[in-house]
Amino acid sequence: MMQHVAVAGASGRLGSLVCEVIDAHPDFTLIARIGRDSAADAGADADIVFDVTELEASQRLTRAALARGQKVIIGTSGYAADELAALDDHVRASAGGAALVVPNFSLGSVIGTMLARIAAPHFASVEIVEAHHAQKVDSPSGTAVRTAEEIAAAKRGEAILAPHPEQPARGTLIAGVPVHSLRLQGVVAKQEVRFGGAGEVLTITHDTHSPDAYRAGIKAALESISGLEGLVVGLEQILVDRA
Repeated sequence: MMQHVAVAGASGRLGSLVCEVIDAHPDFTLIARIGRDSAADAGADADIVFDVTELEASQRLTRAALARGQKVIIGTSGYAADELAALDDHVRASAGGAALVVPNFSLGSVIGTMLARIAAPHFASVEIVEAHHAQKVDSPSGTAVRTAEEIAAAKRGEAILAPHPEQPARGTLIAGVPVHSLRLQGVVAKQEVRFGGAGEVLTITHDTHSPDAYRAGIKAALESISGLEGLVVGLEQILVDRA
């Protein structure tokens, strides 16, 4: 059955790509491109709302969509633990709604975060360095936040060695992990997770060279959302189910 999709943030870099993926897919049709000047009820007739805006707008849009019982895919950065808890409350209160939060649609990036979680219990020291294009206004990236939270969860309360956290040059602590953000021309996206141990360093690196890296993840999210219930965080959740 054909599913109708509304894209919020459709004119942005990622939003434009989402629209391309929808237009190329035989099972989905794009019925609304939601922007700053769109009516409050834009996309109300859609089965799925695909949100790639910014945090404040995303919270407003997704709450309205969930209240209507729509399925929501969120590719907006900034959903840390507190925001996810609030989102979960809205999902639980909705009638048939569901939300899939995807910090990164790149399959390689998702797998990199999964590998970081595997490595985390074996190293006391860990830091994250992430780089994005100069136009990205938020930092740290949603991917870095997600990776840091996954590392902390895998360590199950074990302390992360992060000396001198009060010094500005030491980065922002996310779940105890120092995260350093670079915003540079010539970069699409890059993340390095560096684990330090006795006599060795393990580095898990992922480079995004083109937005085409996001196409497969966008397609997977669209194809999975109709079968989801509640709040699902991370593309890895659906990739494991599809494997």
